[in-house]
Amino acid sequence: MRSIRTGLLKSLLASVLLAGVAGLTATAASAADLLDSVKQAGVLKIGVEGTYPPFGYRGAKNELEGFDVDVARAIAGKLGVKPEFVTTEWSAIIAGLQAGKFDIIVNQVAATPQRKQALDFSTPYVYSAAQLIQRKDDKREFKSLEDLKGHKLGVSLGSNYNDLAKAVAGVEVKTYPGAPEYLRDLASQRIDAALNDRLMVNYLIKTANLPLRPGAVVPGASTEVAIPFRKDNPKFAQAIDKALEDLRRDGTLVKLSNKWFGSDVTRPAK
Repeated sequence: MRSIRTGLLKSLLASVLLAGVAGLTATAASAADLLDSVKQAGVLKIGVEGTYPPFGYRGAKNELEGFDVDVARAIAGKLGVKPEFVTTEWSAIIAGLQAGKFDIIVNQVAATPQRKQALDFSTPYVYSAAQLIQRKDDKREFKSLEDLKGHKLGVSLGSNYNDLAKAVAGVEVKTYPGAPEYLRDLASQRIDAALNDRLMVNYLIKTANLPLRPGAVVPGASTEVAIPFRKDNPKFAQAIDKALEDLRRDGTLVKLSNKWFGSDVTRPAK
């Protein structure tokens, strides 16, 4: 009986040890840095909306294009892998990243303190800010929101700029469903100015085909845009930052910025 029990005990111990080794192996595999899996697969999976011009949208040939799409392709090139785009609605894009549906998001994601609690971010590759839009024939120069006290300012309902404008007492804030509506009212002199992201202003004016011009960049309303990815991937973080730095140094980021916006948005607005 003793020899049987001893044999059983040895068998149980061996099973436990094997299970422990298997568990450690699984843990090590799950803890592997994202850079290793991306390099092994030869593919960088990139989350984008695909419906957000001029950052990422489908062009005339139904192919993805835009500033963020170009940046993502350039980053994949620096990593030596192929880009694979995964289109996802904005409302689900952060959850998709956390669930592992893609490796990064390149879709104008602001690196907010709240998001940094759940995700890691690259160094900023775009510096956004609020910018005014005025009529071409308007000789007034509004330099700040304070200059608009006693005047009418158009913004999109529910946007960050709505809250920003309403925080300044004396500005008559008019809310609209979107940019097309307030740009038409601005051109028709129903409002005195409009407020949007400086990255969007030139694009909006160009596509609206209305007699409008860019106004002043609003002081103190800057936003850093960066690339989020899942936490605890230090090698991947270094590789993404190095890729962005290389793209800065070789002039690619500035070239892409000028291509899509007509100005350098890769550095803080002055």
